Amino acid sequence: MSNLQLRVISSIALAVIALSITWLGDVAFRVLAGAIALAIIYEWSRMSVAQDAVALKIGSGAMLAIAMIGLVLGYPADILIASVGAAAAVSLVFGVVTGQGSETAISLVYAGMAGISLAFLRDSDTTGLLAILFLFAVVWATDIFAYFVGRTFGGAKLAPSISPGKTWSGAIGGTVGGIVAGIAVALAAGFANGVLLAVVAFLLSVVSQLGDLFESGVKRRHGAKDSGTMIPGHGGVMDRVDGLVAAAFALYLIGAATGGMEHPAHSLFAR
Repeated sequence: MSNLQLRVISSIALAVIALSITWLGDVAFRVLAGAIALAIIYEWSRMSVAQDAVALKIGSGAMLAIAMIGLVLGYPADILIASVGAAAAVSLVFGVVTGQGSETAISLVYAGMAGISLAFLRDSDTTGLLAILFLFAVVWATDIFAYFVGRTFGGAKLAPSISPGKTWSGAIGGTVGGIVAGIAVALAAGFANGVLLAVVAFLLSVVSQLGDLFESGVKRRHGAKDSGTMIPGHGGVMDRVDGLVAAAFALYLIGAATGGMEHPAHSLFAR
């Protein structure tokens, strides 16, 4: 079986699981969001933290786990964000004192906000369900179109020092695909502010590709080809959700700024 075939099979299986849990929402989706956050911190720390820095590795994971338990139990967004911020501050101090630097603190914020953003965008109502489906559509279409357009047309490299395989043609194709997918979901769902959501789809598509490059930069910094081995054909969880979590954070920020931290999808996805 070729790597492409393995990627496709894994992607379909993951999509079915993700969509099923998204449909269920509520506690099931919060558990998924928390699990993604914990997988990210595990894979990042495995790549970046020195083997003798056991206390920093275990302590950071434990602090994030406490925050994610709060997420599953339904704690408010402001408390969860504050807890992730406090955990990152403790990790920063400990990392500087022990000579490990600030990367663990950065990974805590990245992982923690990934879980919080996904969970609060989904919320527990139909609006949240549609918001996550919109997010999935934009990010997945961006990923698919970028891959196939880039392979078909090639051309100038997008960021050769970070990810040599990515091209400008793929980035443009991915952005167009993401916008089209976002508009399709907006029309199918009967959203009232379709023009605004087209702009949001553009932003999310660009951010998702930047998130992909960010994760590639982390791996390159530590000499890792993949963040892990949990997903056949894709590597680790970070390899699969890099664009998704970046776009989810961006969408959460937009929604929180316009509709509040607890129900960020309501202001954007009115019907």
